[in-house]
Amino acid sequence: MNSKLLLSTVAALVIVLSGCANGHLTNPQIGTAAGAVVGGVVGNAVLGGPLGTLGGAAGGALIGNELGKR
Repeated sequence: MNSKLLLSTVAALVIVLSGCANGHLTNPQIGTAAGAVVGGVVGNAVLGGPLGTLGGAAGGALIGNELGKR
């Protein structure tokens, strides 16, 4: 795995999870964060480049949010 991708994924996850200062994450928030990370990795692997990573992260976040609501 590309070290830049790994570093940016970890940084994004830390930023997303630190946004909830009260420490009580809801299921949609957890789903959004997890979906964004997984989508970003998959988007980079399939399409490559920053556009693939961002597109995959956006799509994964939407799907993860919807799954978290259930």
